[in-house]
Order: sequence, then structure tokens, then C-alpha cells
Amino acid sequence: MAGNSHDIKILNGLVEGLVDSADGYHQAALETADDAYRTWFEARAGERRRLAEAFKAAVRERGGSPEEDRSILAKAQRAFRDVSHALLRSEVSMIDTIENGEEQLKARFERALADDALSATAKESIRRAYGEVRAGRDQTSALKRGLDARREADDPLYPK
Repeated sequence: MAGNSHDIKILNGLVEGLVDSADGYHQAALETADDAYRTWFEARAGERRRLAEAFKAAVRERGGSPEEDRSILAKAQRAFRDVSHALLRSEVSMIDTIENGEEQLKARFERALADDALSATAKESIRRAYGEVRAGRDQTSALKRGLDARREADDPLYPK
């Protein structure tokens, strides 16, 4: 396992980020009143859980124990989100929170891909998953832009 310890550490960090992301999407699905958004959020949560399970399997294959808990940062973000949603109660604020989390997840994957100490097999697994992570982040950003445009069109006092 000693030769795999760096791969295990990096993969577990990505598992943590993917679990955080899945939890965020799932929570958004619970909070939205819009059925289309709910379906979309649950689909993203499922994608993130599937990727997390694949990385957990890779950790086990290398002799490690997969990460199971959410990160401390995610717990703090959830607490902040709960307070901000109680105050703002808007889908825009919910999407902002998800978009920020997705940006952090994307950056985590980019750091892993830039890590020259990772094995070629770990890097290839990360590269394949990164495409899905990036696509999900881009879709979330597009959703946010659409909500912003709709809100701006509906509200002449919307800040520009």
C-alpha cells in the first residue's frame, strides 16, 4: 500500500468532494418547488454519487479505506446555505451555492490532474471523471445565468 498512498490520498480527497457535491444537489432537490429543477438536481446528485463510488472502488483496489464523511468545509457551507436560504428564499441563492461548490470541486480535480506524483492509472480515472464534473459545473452555471436573466426581465430594479 505504501506505493499507493499518494493515489489513495488524492482519490479520497476527490471522493470527499464528490460526496459533498451529491449532498448539495440532493438538498437543492429537496428545497426547490419546481419539479423540473428537482429532477435535474437529483440527476446531478446521482452522477456525483456514481463517480464517488467508482473512486471508492479505486481506493479499495489500492489497499486503502475510502472516505465516507462529508468534509468540514462542506458542513460549514451547508450551515451558511441554511441561514442564507432562510433569509433569501430564492432559487438564485440556492444555485449560487451549488455553483460555488461545483467550482471548488472542479478546481480539486484540476489540482489532481496537475499532480505529477499520481500514477498513470489514477490520473486516467480522474481525467475521465473530470469531464463529467466540468460538464455538470457548466450546466449549473448556465442554469444560474438563465435564472438571472429571467429575474432581470421580471424585475426592473434588479441590480445590474
